[in-house]
Amino acid sequence: MKNKLSTLVVALILFGIGLHAQEVKKEVTRINQYGQEVDAVPLQTEAQDGFIKWFSADGNYKMWMDNRVQLDGYIFSNDALNELGNGITIRRMRFAIKAEFWKNWYGEIDLDFESSATEIKDAYLKYTADSEKWDFKAGHFKEGYGMETTTTSRYLLFMERSLASTFDPSRHLGFQVNVFANKFLLVGGVHFNTVGDAEEVTFTKDANKDDGVDEGYSLTGRAVWAPINDNDKLLHIGVAATHRTPKTYWEGGAFRLSTRSHSVVNRKKFLDTDDISGVDNVFGYTFELAGKYNGFMVQGEYKEHNVNMIEGIDASFKGYYAQAAYLLRGGKHNYNTKEGEFTRITPGSDKGDIELALRYDFIDLNDFDAAIYGGSAEGYSVGLNYYINPNIKFAANYIYHNHDRFANGKGKLFVGTDSSGNLTKDWSLVTESEGEAGDDYGQFSIRLEVNF
Repeated sequence: MKNKLSTLVVALILFGIGLHAQEVKKEVTRINQYGQEVDAVPLQTEAQDGFIKWFSADGNYKMWMDNRVQLDGYIFSNDALNELGNGITIRRMRFAIKAEFWKNWYGEIDLDFESSATEIKDAYLKYTADSEKWDFKAGHFKEGYGMETTTTSRYLLFMERSLASTFDPSRHLGFQVNVFANKFLLVGGVHFNTVGDAEEVTFTKDANKDDGVDEGYSLTGRAVWAPINDNDKLLHIGVAATHRTPKTYWEGGAFRLSTRSHSVVNRKKFLDTDDISGVDNVFGYTFELAGKYNGFMVQGEYKEHNVNMIEGIDASFKGYYAQAAYLLRGGKHNYNTKEGEFTRITPGSDKGDIELALRYDFIDLNDFDAAIYGGSAEGYSVGLNYYINPNIKFAANYIYHNHDRFANGKGKLFVGTDSSGNLTKDWSLVTESEGEAGDDYGQFSIRLEVNF
């Protein structure tokens, strides 16, 4: 009797477990909006240093938002040759959704709403191998070129990138492979047009519709070696190169280099080569050197772009920058090995950290042999960053600009005085001596930034 009772109890327990299993199975099976059964996995929620993240217990699924608002204000010195208007603006207003799924896959959508216009920044899919020694990206993202440009604007040392960053291609449609081997990072990609800028997209569509023109392509590669890389010390050595054929978003098929001088409030482009027509290809390269020791960091790059013509004289342009910073409260600069760049700091106190920064940068868009007078300029920058917490940052920059006589914004801006003492936009009429001509001025800027 006891054996029969024990058997009955065991049977009832097993039956109950079976019913419970069926109930659990039913609880994690859902019907989606298309009428299909799907497996549902509960998600956990955490605030990771102020960033909300959802993830599954098995690690198969993660999702988070990566939003950013930068409120900037600028004041310009009143001794400039050209009128420069002070102002305040939303420099960036980014909305991004990022997700990891099935462990190996990653997707990202990143939009910017600066100036009340919508611009696609990142939109891509990435696969990472189980070994985590390589990954593959497809979509719209930054090409592997330029340490400063590949660094997210959230972690830039100064409010604006250096003048020389205008050489960097930034975001384009394409395919890219990243390989991680010991202390090396190797990047190689093939890239095409951009879909981020509405005006450039219009040029592309019109060129295809009206003339059936191919979009063109670019081959870009980067190699980074970090022989020293630990919590306190870093030595980073890098090189990158890009070969670019004419793109249909180059208006009229012409290549052009131009940049504003460390500001989006001042809309004047002193530095501008104007359209260079008849280009066969453009070859660019850059050298990177960076390091850190305790709370001190340095970073610099040298860049050159060679414009090779179908006929006529080839042109060459160059630029470089060097910058350094120190964290006053004992914090440290962190380095992202898989991207080959500096990332978020670790503050030295529970009240955040303060960073002092210096930078010198230079760009030369003149090629006198090719009769291109795009102007050259120097920038002397001093910066103060206050990292209040992982979400809030305050920045203040002072920059002094030294433009040459050819930096006249395609003949639209004053660069000196003529023999009658009147302001002139024609560099050939300027009477100031070498080094004295050009519009030289200072600017003070502040930023309040929130990341969440």
